[in-house]
Amino acid sequence: MATQNRREDQFETRIQQAIQYKVEGNQHFKQKKVREAISRYHWALMHLRGLDPEEPTPLEAFGVEKVKLSTEQTELLHTTTCDCYNNLAACLLLSEKVNYERVRDYCMKVLDRQADNSKALYRAGVALYNIGDYDRARHYLTAAAKICPNDANVKRYIQETELRLSRYYEKEKMMYRGMFGQ
Repeated sequence: MATQNRREDQFETRIQQAIQYKVEGNQHFKQKKVREAISRYHWALMHLRGLDPEEPTPLEAFGVEKVKLSTEQTELLHTTTCDCYNNLAACLLLSEKVNYERVRDYCMKVLDRQADNSKALYRAGVALYNIGDYDRARHYLTAAAKICPNDANVKRYIQETELRLSRYYEKEKMMYRGMFGQ
């Protein structure tokens, strides 16, 4: 029983520290200190690693049982994790040289848990647009537009995506015309 209580205390300590790092990251982000914000979000995620009872851990091989989390604790863990990944995606989009694959990956981690997260949907759409995956970009941007129909950035990216897709389909049509002599 003492071991279980100690692990519960460790959980509380780690989650509170992660939340503190997330708050610091948010403050850095507001001050446009993107590198510092990224660092804090990564620190928060490191504190959260291994706490999720749904995720496998190497310690299980040694017979270490995971802490049983309450519904509230699980929700706090998942919300904090999603917030950090979503905020990391926002930071990366402000970077000089944007790693769109990483932005996409972070957004997908959020969308796995929060399928209707409008910010993650939008950022995933932006990342996919810039990667050149216009069909998937349109999917995520359209989903974001359903949640935030008046968001000018979402509308702009949808228009850009539709334009790219129409150009792509026009090129394809011309190519097939040439191939089949029509």
